[in-house]
Amino acid sequence: MDGEQRRGRLSSFVVGGLVGASAAFAAARRRRKRGPAARRTPQGLEAFEGAPCYREVVERELEELES
Repeated sequence: MDGEQRRGRLSSFVVGGLVGASAAFAAARRRRKRGPAARRTPQGLEAFEGAPCYREVVERELEELES
């Protein structure tokens, strides 16, 4: 009976290892296929500097410096 339990545990361990390894392999394959998504909106300061209100402030400051 002890031999049967060991064999059952060993086969369960082997099957679990194979299932886990195949899941890890599939996840790695899926991750490599995807590329980074292209951003359509600017990030950080670029987004702020493109705003009309920012441009108005810069123009006002330039006018004050020229005066």
